[in-house]
Amino acid sequence: MADVSRLPGPNADIWDWQLEGSCRGEDPGIFFHPEGERGPARAARESAAKAICASCPVMMQCAAHALAVREPYGVWGGLSEDDRDAVYAGRRDLPHAV
Repeated sequence: MADVSRLPGPNADIWDWQLEGSCRGEDPGIFFHPEGERGPARAARESAAKAICASCPVMMQCAAHALAVREPYGVWGGLSEDDRDAVYAGRRDLPHAV
């Protein structure tokens, strides 16, 4: 019989923080850019997404998750794709408490 004590816990335990996100119920299009979006349109959409993140009670968990899994797309925990790339490259500090 398999030793179940070595198995990982249920995924729901790992993702519980997402149930508290301010983004729940929002249009996902605010957080993920459409193909080819650039310039002022992209900046405006990212700004709107970051405004939602700014008051989110799980912003730090969200940002930590995105950085840990190297999330390639979207705004997570107030960090855009470019923001996360800057963190990885050492050009930007991590958000507080991540």
